[in-house]
Amino acid sequence: MKILKVKLAERSYPVYVGSGAFDRALTDFAKLRASNRRVFCIADSAVLKAHPEAAKALRGVAEVLEISGGEKSKTLRTFGMLCSELAEKRADRKSAVVAFGGGVVGDIAGFVAASYMRGVDFYQIPTTLLAMVDSSVGGKTGVNIPEGKNLVGAFHQPKAVYTETAFLSSLPKRQFAAGMAEVIKCAILGDAPLFAKLAKLKKPLDFSSRELPAAIIGACSLKAKIVAADECETSANGGRALLNLGHTFGHAIEHNAGYGKYLHGEAVAIGTVMAAVLSRRLGLVGADCVDEIKSLLEANGLPVSLRKPISAKDFIDAMHGDKKSTGGKLRFVTILSIGDSRTEFVDDKTARAAVADFYKL
Repeated sequence: MKILKVKLAERSYPVYVGSGAFDRALTDFAKLRASNRRVFCIADSAVLKAHPEAAKALRGVAEVLEISGGEKSKTLRTFGMLCSELAEKRADRKSAVVAFGGGVVGDIAGFVAASYMRGVDFYQIPTTLLAMVDSSVGGKTGVNIPEGKNLVGAFHQPKAVYTETAFLSSLPKRQFAAGMAEVIKCAILGDAPLFAKLAKLKKPLDFSSRELPAAIIGACSLKAKIVAADECETSANGGRALLNLGHTFGHAIEHNAGYGKYLHGEAVAIGTVMAAVLSRRLGLVGADCVDEIKSLLEANGLPVSLRKPISAKDFIDAMHGDKKSTGGKLRFVTILSIGDSRTEFVDDKTARAAVADFYKL
């Protein structure tokens, strides 16, 4: 097991990665209970069913509240239901909330922890690859509303993240591929050696790949470094916003297609190709870079085109309603080369042209 550190002064926390991370979580939660604190675990019911021994162990150290995973559960209704359940069970300010599941469960549980009694301690046990390499680290929490994705939420850092790779054994192939979208995104924006390693593999990574732990650690390390430098995404140039590579287009895809039609990682994969196309239009990269990115995503079982076209107008409208729009201008992460990126504002005309370019690929 490897221990990474997200360095945020007095709010720094460890990320345990590898075999033994779940056992560490059980030990830590048992200590909380021994100190007369209650632990509430918000868990994906399907994950509990897939891992009965882990579910039994969790119930030995925490009170488990089950929800369904998936974007359809990521709502204010679910959030309110969970807060009410904590209140009914007399959870207090010393109570702790644990997320056990994928990115949706982590986002909701984190928002509950940030809000209940104005904030209680929070812990993450991610069980999907996407949650392990992205959403469990960094403290972004929230839910969707009809007007857009993640528009309601808070920054609330966990006390610890326990990334037990054994949970990936039950992850469907499509979900695993969705997680690889975030790994590849990290490689594109800031880790050229990781991109090269992934591109050289004779077959894509899966649960049994000996290269998988290094890929997870690489992506988590990059995110931890970026978050430590710009926790709340306030940097005027780059900073944490770099982690949004592919997300400006990707969120618009999810919004227009309907949440759940594309997995988040699938939308990010397509959005990353679109970001590469935009970068080419801006003269930052050549067609060869776009092809490299597209080929690696495809090789990992990810979509690089839309099932149904979305008009440029619908893209622009959705992106203006997203958090990454500032002062009426669209902010994108653009690619300078594999392993190097920046943020910049782009006018609607250029964004529309990039959408048209994408459909010509």
